[in-house]
Amino acid sequence: MKRLFTLIIFSVSLSIFAQESIRFEQGTFKDILAKAKTEKKLVFLDAFAVWCGPCKMMEKNVFTLPAVRSFYNAHFINARFDMEKGEGIDIARKYGIRSYPAFLFLNGDGEVVKQTFGYMAEEAFLAFAKEASDPKLATASIKELFEKGASSPEFLLNMMQLYSQSDFPLAQKASERFFEVKKNQPLTKDELGILLYFTKSPTDVNYKTFVARKPEIINLMSADIYHQFDTNIKISHIMEEAFDQKTGLINDDYFYEKAIPLVGKAEAETALNRTKIIVYASAGRFAEYEKAALQYYKTPENFDPEELLRAAWLFSEHVTTPASLKKAEEWAEKSVMRSETVENTYILAKLYAKNGKKDNAKMYAETSKKLAENQGKDASLAIKLLESLK
Repeated sequence: MKRLFTLIIFSVSLSIFAQESIRFEQGTFKDILAKAKTEKKLVFLDAFAVWCGPCKMMEKNVFTLPAVRSFYNAHFINARFDMEKGEGIDIARKYGIRSYPAFLFLNGDGEVVKQTFGYMAEEAFLAFAKEASDPKLATASIKELFEKGASSPEFLLNMMQLYSQSDFPLAQKASERFFEVKKNQPLTKDELGILLYFTKSPTDVNYKTFVARKPEIINLMSADIYHQFDTNIKISHIMEEAFDQKTGLINDDYFYEKAIPLVGKAEAETALNRTKIIVYASAGRFAEYEKAALQYYKTPENFDPEELLRAAWLFSEHVTTPASLKKAEEWAEKSVMRSETVENTYILAKLYAKNGKKDNAKMYAETSKKLAENQGKDASLAIKLLESLK
């Protein structure tokens, strides 16, 4: 009996031990923030949804690990809310949480000081917490720390991530300090991506870094791609000024006047037409799109067939000029010659039909239909086209 009693106690103890996890506070979000402020700690917020598989895996496999629960319980006020119920709905709206799980560290004023998303293994989850455990983050806002000169690369990277969408100028200033701090260290590809993201004009501080470190950057990309980025940086602000918000049109004369002295006539013309095909297609201004696309793709050999196919599709839908449709036909043929797909054979068939080449249109519409049926895809567009060609 004594042995049985011991086994029962041992079994119950194991059960209780297995259920131990991060200790999450009960109470309102306001009360939890107040407690964090009083204790000069950060709030760790687990933002979850009941249907979220990775959320359940975190709760079962990571929150219960001894090292995890020990560190989180010792350093933070921990809270978790269902983002689709009760207070969680307002919390999700306030912090723009749209994917789960989301993990946020907040100071007592409710300001986000660090955040990440998705399932994390033990090592990464602990590293994330240790980065947030700096006592300064619990007693001062990130903006205050930045103004006081905080300059660790980790702090600045976190700041860029937090403010890149909500306060771009502030995030850009953080990036400038980051590259000043790391000016004597080799650039990584990730850091180059950050540099390019936060460089919008030749007047930006980061542009000076882009120019000064040109040889190093070329080793990470290529001279041609460097040149393309340099051109885009130089003319992007001019393009913004040339765009008329009221009419939705780009002022060619203004753009050329400002851009040609910077990048030359050929580069300016290419950049202008490249922008036009994006802007005018998005705005549904297909007369302007047609003209720009014909100029931009005038040497189709220089473009990927799939890019040409996208233009051919827009022409097949929105353009009626015979000469323009003939060009689009040539673009679609390049894609089909490389490999026949449900999509490119249909687009080519539609262009043949619009160009009066009924037999060719029927042949490629049949091909599109058969490919779709064989691949279990929707063949309705090809069938509809075939019906119209009877």
